[in-house]
Formats: sequence, structure tokens, C-alpha cells
Amino acid sequence: MTFTDAFNLTGKRALVTGASSGLGDHFARLLAEQGAEVVLAARRLEKLESLAEEIRAKGGKALPVAMDVTKADSVQAAFEVIASVLDGPCDIVVNNSGVGQASWYQDTTEEEWQGIIDTNMTGVWRVAKAATKALLDAGKPGSIINIASITALQPALMNVGYAGSKAAVDHMTRVMAVEICRYGIRVNAIAPGYFKTAINDEYLDSEHGDIMRKRIPMRRFGEHKELDGALMLLASDAGAYMTGETIRVDGGHILMPL
Repeated sequence: MTFTDAFNLTGKRALVTGASSGLGDHFARLLAEQGAEVVLAARRLEKLESLAEEIRAKGGKALPVAMDVTKADSVQAAFEVIASVLDGPCDIVVNNSGVGQASWYQDTTEEEWQGIIDTNMTGVWRVAKAATKALLDAGKPGSIINIASITALQPALMNVGYAGSKAAVDHMTRVMAVEICRYGIRVNAIAPGYFKTAINDEYLDSEHGDIMRKRIPMRRFGEHKELDGALMLLASDAGAYMTGETIRVDGGHILMPL
């Protein structure tokens, strides 16, 4: 196998949650471009169908599936659809669904807190569990990639629920990796710094966002394409001996106070 062959995803199937916008949309397009058949999962099915059409127009394969990671029955139904349409489980799972936060912990409501935990932590566990079962039932290896955050690794203001849930994702990744490694299933994570998405673009464009930008050693926010290398490494055979790792992609931001 050549160096470039190791990154080839032809013949692989990849599930991307939160694929209707932001990083999920970008990850799905990248994996399709690299040869994987992609399963697009999110609550907004109409957006997924539009993305699937774009991927197919470029010669790729895509299956849109409605999934709400906060609801067990929705995740189960989505995996049943995947099993009925495809001839095997997803080899690659990008656990990307997430919601943000912008409130002091003492002002965070019970409803907001629970919504963050249900999506960012329980949803990641729920999808990983279903994906792992599908791989084990088929006797196949696989790669699960959880999307954490640099806020999991260093305090960030007005983010107690978000940062706490992402810290859980970071640690869950290591526990999952140890438990499932013997079956050939790898579990790793990516911890992005600040990348503009629909969740945070208003804040990053604000005066406070500009102050944050100046504290990043590279003096800029990340571009979506700058996550491609980490994702491809973990998704492909190039990262076959990696498990339980969290890769930071943050322009050096974690080296400075957040």
C-alpha cells in the first residue's frame, strides 16, 4: 500500500451526524470526495436531501437519514434505515452533532443545560453505541471520530455546559477506545479551536470575537478545510494504529488563555 493509498476511502461507508450545516456539511462533502459513500444524518431532512443531490451530482454516493441524537428511538430508526438500504454497516462514524452555549453558569436554565448535555454528550454516546453494535454484528472493524473542542481542555467563559459536555466527549473517547479496541474498532476525537459556523459566527464577528482572534497565536480563526487532514488521518487506514487520541486543530489557541 502506498502512502496515498492509505488515505483512499473508496469502498468505505461514512456516517456524519449534524450533516445539515456547518462542519458536518463540510465533513460529508470531504468524505464523499475521497471516495466514501456517505450517510447524512440530522433532524432537517430537507437540507440533507439537498446536500445529497449535490454530492450525487459530483459522482458521489449519499443517503440522507433523519436522526435526532437526543432521542433513542430516532437514532434506532435511523440505523434501521441504514441497515435496510446499505449492504453493510458504516465503517466510519463522525459524531459531529452539537449545540453551543453563551451564558454564565449561574444564569443557565435547567432546560438549556439539559439540551446541551442531551446533544453533546448523551447523543455522542448514543450514536457511538449504535454504530459499534452494527459493526460488531457484521464482524467488521471501523473508525469512530468524536468531535470535541478545545474548551474541553481549558476553561472558557460562559460555556460551562458546552465545555463540560465536550470534556466528557474527550474522556469518553479514551474509555470507548480501550473497551472496543480488541474488536478492531478505533475511537478517536478531534478538538477544533474556533471555526466559523452557524452556531458562533455572530459572536466571532463581534468586538469580543475580535479580541479572542488576537489571542490566537496565528491571529485568525480556522477555515473548515484546515480540519481535513485530521479527519482523513483518523478516518482512513493511514491512522490504523491510532486509538484513544484527541487531535487539536486550533492555530495554537490552547497554548494561550482562552
